[in-house]
Amino acid sequence: MFGPTTHDATNKPAMRWYPVYAGLREAIVSHRLAPGTKLPEDELASIYSVSRAVIRAALQALSHDRLARLEPNRGAFVAQPNKQEAREVFEARALIEPKLAALAAAVAKPAEIKQLRLHLHREHEALHVGNDSDAIMLSAQFHIGIAEIAGQSILTGIVRDLLSRSSLIIALYWRRRDTTCESHAHHALVDAIQKHDAQDASELMKRHIEDLLSGLDLTLGEKKPEKLSDILR
Repeated sequence: MFGPTTHDATNKPAMRWYPVYAGLREAIVSHRLAPGTKLPEDELASIYSVSRAVIRAALQALSHDRLARLEPNRGAFVAQPNKQEAREVFEARALIEPKLAALAAAVAKPAEIKQLRLHLHREHEALHVGNDSDAIMLSAQFHIGIAEIAGQSILTGIVRDLLSRSSLIIALYWRRRDTTCESHAHHALVDAIQKHDAQDASELMKRHIEDLLSGLDLTLGEKKPEKLSDILR
């Protein structure tokens, strides 16, 4: 799962905002909460049984992560990336992640390769049963896992942010299921990393991200709205 980003869970209101933030973040990244969904403070306070001040702190944290937008006199909404931002996010990934894949290939240990392959098994199972939300979440975790193997903490943080935003973009613009979590692309990446073939790993990662971008239809889609209480409980 995505872990804490730059936020300090000890901020006021004392720690109570973080579980709300984590729950909303997971719901957004896994596509249970669609881009553009309104996030009313009073309804969220009722769902999570906390004060509106706690909800406000959680929403501010999501806004900091660019997963929510706060509008004066209108409230909070799940972020809704535009077409330019969508393209820029994937172009940024295509610049950073091939380098991380090459670095991971240079230093990967057998135990880390084993973990990547176990992760691929979970990803395959999610795709097999048609659980697209879990498959997208697992795909993001796979990319973070490669960044962590590379041992580049700053770049890993950047990749975490880009992957969170990628999930929103996929929710809006996804048109080809096969490109979102292509299992053969991930398997080929692990094979290259296991062989310590840095050049192949880099090239495979670049092509994979370019394929993801090609699978997006950069026109806004629509998703039938659901009740927050049904999604978050």
